[in-house]
Amino acid sequence: MAEDTSFKRHFDGASARQLGERIRVVHPGFDVEGYAAEVASRVGPLELKDRVLVMAEGLRDRLPQDYDEAVGILVESLHLRLGDDEDTFHDRYLLMPVARFVEEYGTDHPQASFPALVGITKRHTSEFAVRPFVRRHPGATMALMRASALDPDEHVRRFASEGIRPRLPWASHLAEFIADPSPVLEVLEPLRSDPSAYVRTSVANNLNDIARDHPDLVLEVAERWTRESPTPETGRIVKHALRTLVKEGDPRALALLGATGGEHVVAQGLTVSPHVLDLGGTLTLEVELTNTDTRAHTVVVDHVVHHVRANGTRRPKVFKWTRVELAPGQNRTLRKHHAVRPITTRTYHPGEHLVEVQVNGVIKASAGFELRV
Repeated sequence: MAEDTSFKRHFDGASARQLGERIRVVHPGFDVEGYAAEVASRVGPLELKDRVLVMAEGLRDRLPQDYDEAVGILVESLHLRLGDDEDTFHDRYLLMPVARFVEEYGTDHPQASFPALVGITKRHTSEFAVRPFVRRHPGATMALMRASALDPDEHVRRFASEGIRPRLPWASHLAEFIADPSPVLEVLEPLRSDPSAYVRTSVANNLNDIARDHPDLVLEVAERWTRESPTPETGRIVKHALRTLVKEGDPRALALLGATGGEHVVAQGLTVSPHVLDLGGTLTLEVELTNTDTRAHTVVVDHVVHHVRANGTRRPKVFKWTRVELAPGQNRTLRKHHAVRPITTRTYHPGEHLVEVQVNGVIKASAGFELRV
């Protein structure tokens, strides 16, 4: 039988023992062996989130029933390290059950839970755990997020943005912010030129989430931030935040990024090789762009792969290619390698796939290849 190398395997009896030993240092009565044995007996058939929940339930059964006292013990244990040989998992991801503990049992106790969420996010993340508090205590939670956006710790500032993303991956959506993102934008405002790339990526992803439902609002924010805060940091946020709108060819988004003249660019001679590709291989795309205008233009070039689905239809996926400056009448040959390898978020099916080249969001050329799985 093949060895299980998935991330979920880390959440087992051995990890429970490691976490329990940390807790026992500050709470000597904690039943480490019982905790490890219970987790080991329950997690076998479970996936990641359910394994983490099992570990959180085991903590609840073995810590004081008074929540404030229990979460205080967990917060105190956050400051401990068991030695210099700690690996990344046991130094960070081992805290996932602690965050899940707060998420599952803490919503009736915001005053005790909020400091715990901040403490956890300095060492791991509380972006999932805070979401039930947004629904249960919207005013108090958003006050926490506004304060967190001003924190000197970049992990806390990132938490302020990431925890309230309307469409955070792997989390339940925040329908209230999908409908009205103005409270989220208020939190993001002081982060618009953050010195930390870690924070800026979250802010950009948050804006990209909002743009799916309120593109004009995000464009207004991006235009204002560009005007009021003309820093490289703000520019990077705006560029990343508008990526979906750019792929869709939105003229305001393209203009903000300095892209012009896509209508004057001709794409010729698109080749996709090899024509027959085995799954796991790499395609080579090559195309010639020509600026037919008398003025220079900067264009954003993407490629679109239409993946064959199980029912034989195709679904397009846009991939970034490059940004090109073209002088009047200039020809430019572009080459791109595109790996077609198995990933957890996509199932490949055999058949004729389509590749398209788009310039400033407009399809300019297409060609096909056959995928063998």
